[in-house]
Amino acid sequence: MHMRSTIAIRFLLACCWSTAMLVATPAFAAEVTVLTAQGIRTMDAQQPRVQAMAFDDAGEILALGGADELLQRYPDAKRIDAGNATVVPGLIDAHGHVAGLGTTQMQADLVGAANKEEVLQRLRTFAADLSDGAWLLGGGWDQNDWPEREFPTAADLDAAFPDRPVWLSRIDGHAGWANSAAMAAIERDLSANGGQGDWQPDGGRIGRDAQGEATGIFVDGAMSLLDSAVPPMDAAANEHVLALGMRMAVEHGLTGVHDAGVSLQQLRAYQALADRGEMPLRVHAMADGDGEALAWLCENGLYEHPGGRLQMRAVKLYIDGALGSRGAALIEDYSDDAGNHGLLMMSPEQMVDAAARAKDCGVQVATHAIGDRGNRVVLDAYEQVLGDDADTDHRWRIEHAQILTEADIPRFAALGVIASMQPTHATSDMPWAADRIGSQRIQWAYAWRKLRDAGARLALGSDFPVESVDPRLGLYAAATRTDAKGAPAGGWLSQEKLTAWEALRGFTTDAAYAGFAEDRVGSLAVGKRADFVLLAQDPLAIDPSQLDDLDVLATYVDGEAVYRRP
Repeated sequence: MHMRSTIAIRFLLACCWSTAMLVATPAFAAEVTVLTAQGIRTMDAQQPRVQAMAFDDAGEILALGGADELLQRYPDAKRIDAGNATVVPGLIDAHGHVAGLGTTQMQADLVGAANKEEVLQRLRTFAADLSDGAWLLGGGWDQNDWPEREFPTAADLDAAFPDRPVWLSRIDGHAGWANSAAMAAIERDLSANGGQGDWQPDGGRIGRDAQGEATGIFVDGAMSLLDSAVPPMDAAANEHVLALGMRMAVEHGLTGVHDAGVSLQQLRAYQALADRGEMPLRVHAMADGDGEALAWLCENGLYEHPGGRLQMRAVKLYIDGALGSRGAALIEDYSDDAGNHGLLMMSPEQMVDAAARAKDCGVQVATHAIGDRGNRVVLDAYEQVLGDDADTDHRWRIEHAQILTEADIPRFAALGVIASMQPTHATSDMPWAADRIGSQRIQWAYAWRKLRDAGARLALGSDFPVESVDPRLGLYAAATRTDAKGAPAGGWLSQEKLTAWEALRGFTTDAAYAGFAEDRVGSLAVGKRADFVLLAQDPLAIDPSQLDDLDVLATYVDGEAVYRRP
């Protein structure tokens, strides 16, 4: 990011944060704060732009309006003068993976590796600090970035790591790459000649060569074979990775995250952090599939921590895989892989059963669906299970909704289903997505504008750490549909662009709505929480091509700074 803030902004921010303006009297200094700025974009239709905001020590917004008006109303208040900065509501990522983000800081980072040789070089560097016998874990590789664009094999890793188990997650988290030592830790014979025919795990695929031997690639449901062999983290480690992930989020201007797939063990870690007051942002946790966490919700009811920063009232289901690893379930074959139409990780009947169980428990359903077949199966299941309740305030969601058909687009609004989408997926996938599904189906992919114009509500996010946690990149991708260099000119499938205001709404009011939190966050209004971000530039006044260069000066949650730029 380019640093564009002026000396004046830095001076004003430094002054207000270091001295807190000594003019305040003791009676009000600990009770009310008045923030003034060049502009406050409230995202509230009743009062869209103001210059001042007052909030109390409990983090509740008391008033918004002109600077002179609020300073007169609260003459003894503590002051924050943000000078030429712009204030926007706290940004909410509607689909991320906090533990996954934190874990990236503890594993080998393979994002952006241009070829297998670079992957091996990074792995050797990282492994130098590992103890003997420890698993070498990493993530972020993407064969689509390599010259050959082919999946790697265990043999590629074995030469460098003949004895240490190596297990590497693909960039999308829907495929993994193992060496022979890691595969040896699995008790089951992985070959197709192990007396059981060409078996495959439910909802997954083991890559095999012409002789039926496992190649080292495991897609979707097959990944659990390796995951179960990796030594588990203890409670302290679970808390640590969550703390790391949350810290990275607030540094990029996020005040909330919808954590898409949280185990009961991870919920316990979140609860421990919340009990100690160590959650710097709000988390809308989704139970990880039709399992232990959902059963806990059904037995104990929807959960909200008394501190107001943690809730679990949703379940994340998975219907298919990802496009990059050809696991997304398609109605027709992949254009670049005849005979392959992807994977269903749940049968249509299982999808209906899980959704019905969640409905009976009052739990919001959010389902990962990328391929057009995957999305149709989910929409069909939602329609069957919701029945006459489709017009109630259920707020069920489809996560990603990447590839649709013309007929299925209007079904989102008709069923009241939220499209939870990630703008940077489009700009990351655009070099190869049309190869996967062809020139006709691509017209109905990453279709933000078509969905919005059809009446669907869009909740935007990033899917970090699959993509960057930085929401500015999401704003930029949504409004330009170009890469960091501005290519292609005019934007990829430019008819699907959003305006900057629509993009900001997707990361604020609509994301809050998708998490049943619009009465507390998502916009700045009296009675809501003082969650906001200070930016050096106004995202609604600059050219959309500059949105990825916004400077985050500070992030506030409940009226307290949880991040300030050094």
